[in-house]
Amino acid sequence: MNIGVVVIGRNEGERLRRCLESINTLNEVAIVYVDSGSSDGSVELANSKQVTVVELDLSTPFSAARARNEGFTYLLKNHPEIQYVQFIDGDCTLAPGWLDAAADTLKVQTDCAAVVGHLQESNPGASVYNRLCALEWKSPAGEMTNYGALGGISMMRTEVFKRLGGFNPKVIAGEDSELGVRMALAGYKVIKIDHPMAMHDANMLHFSQWWKRAVRGGHAIGQRAFLNGQSSVMDCVRERKSAWFWGIGVPTLILLALVPTSGWSLLLLAGYPVLGARVYRYRVGRDDSQQDALLYAFFIILGKFAEGIGLLKFYINRMRARYEIIEYK
Repeated sequence: MNIGVVVIGRNEGERLRRCLESINTLNEVAIVYVDSGSSDGSVELANSKQVTVVELDLSTPFSAARARNEGFTYLLKNHPEIQYVQFIDGDCTLAPGWLDAAADTLKVQTDCAAVVGHLQESNPGASVYNRLCALEWKSPAGEMTNYGALGGISMMRTEVFKRLGGFNPKVIAGEDSELGVRMALAGYKVIKIDHPMAMHDANMLHFSQWWKRAVRGGHAIGQRAFLNGQSSVMDCVRERKSAWFWGIGVPTLILLALVPTSGWSLLLLAGYPVLGARVYRYRVGRDDSQQDALLYAFFIILGKFAEGIGLLKFYINRMRARYEIIEYK
């Protein structure tokens, strides 16, 4: 047994059942489910599937990083022979053949620390927000240079994970991408292979959910840039500048200059359609339909304002030296 699986979740309900069943039907692997204070019977469900459960201490704030780290620690303590660990969220199901394909890649590519594959959205037609997730998951196979594409669902080499200290528990969003940056700085590759990896169920049906998720993304941009922006990877520096400019700078300048310019500062709003046109052309160039490209461009523009708020939240949290998770589900 050289593969372990860490499942994390909180109140995932029926999605957790599907997740665990997708693992149990694939390979003989060691599985641990890490629960973050569920009240919907998730713990009992996992126990009924003969899956080991680790319940996080309620006295310490929850985060995906903390949950994954504790699951990894449990696995390696009880199964020290494990060479590769697959991390997966409870709202996802693993694709048949993925564990073998990912492990084979890590066996052959000895300088590779993490492997991902194609992530698909299970119900993209349920809402525009689910559709946006489906578009977000799209990226080409190959060696990664943008670690924002490294999500929490991935297979990692245990020796590298231990050497780098795992996920940073202080990073409340984007902890997976932040670890990818540290892998690159340590001389390892992160690879996306052309193989189905998992099916994701975003279940994002309301604008408020999407908005909070975008705010969370802005916080992640700020924290990642703070941690690794000065490195050779310059992680999230460009994204931080964009969020500052479009999400904070331009709106603030328009408001401050509104009276002195007799309203002429509103002309600066023309910059947003220009930005949207650039995003639209980029997405069409990546084989999105015109409708999908237009949808994506519109929400990218709208998301700049949410990201700006997220950046401000990060700086406030940093001054307080206390990071609070931003939940959107």
